[in-house]
Amino acid sequence: MSISDINFVLALGTVAMQIASLALLALFFMRKQEGFGGQVAFIGKWGLWIAFILTLVGSVMTLVYSEILGFEPCPLCWWQRIFLYPQVILFGMALWRSDLYKRAAVDFSIVLSVIGAGFALYHHVLQMYPGSGLPCPATGVSCATITLLEFGYVTFPMMALALFAFIIVTMFFV
Repeated sequence: MSISDINFVLALGTVAMQIASLALLALFFMRKQEGFGGQVAFIGKWGLWIAFILTLVGSVMTLVYSEILGFEPCPLCWWQRIFLYPQVILFGMALWRSDLYKRAAVDFSIVLSVIGAGFALYHHVLQMYPGSGLPCPATGVSCATITLLEFGYVTFPMMALALFAFIIVTMFFV
C-alpha cells in the first residue's frame, strides 16, 4: 500500500469521524426523546472501547508517519500528540478498572481533547491560510507546511481535530 493510498484511507476515516461526530451530537441533544434510548445506551456502553481503539490507532499512525515513513513532525504536531498519547493509557485503565475510574477518565479525556483540539484547529488554520499572520513556533519544520491534503481540506491537523471532536462527543454518552 502506497503512502497516497494510506493518506486517502485516513482522509476517508476523518470524514467518517466528522459525520459520526455530528450524528452523535444530534443524538446527544435528542437523547431524551422517545426512540433513541437504544442508541444512547449502545454508545454509553461501548464509548470507552471506541475511544480506546481510535486513540490507539491515531497514536500508532502518528508514529508510523514520523518514525517509519520519515515525515518529521512540527512543534504543533508534537503538542497535539501530547494531548492524544496519554488518552490511550487513560482509556486502557478505565476499561480495566472500576466505575469510579471510568468517570475520572471521561473528565480527563474531555479536558485533554479540548486542549488538543485547540492546537489542531490553530494548526489547521495556520496551514490553510499561511498568510494569516499567525505565528509558527517552528525552528525546523514549518507548521505551515502541508504534507498531506485530501479532499481540499483534510490535513494532519484536521485528522487530529476530527479525532478530538469525536472523542469529546463520545465521552458525553459515557
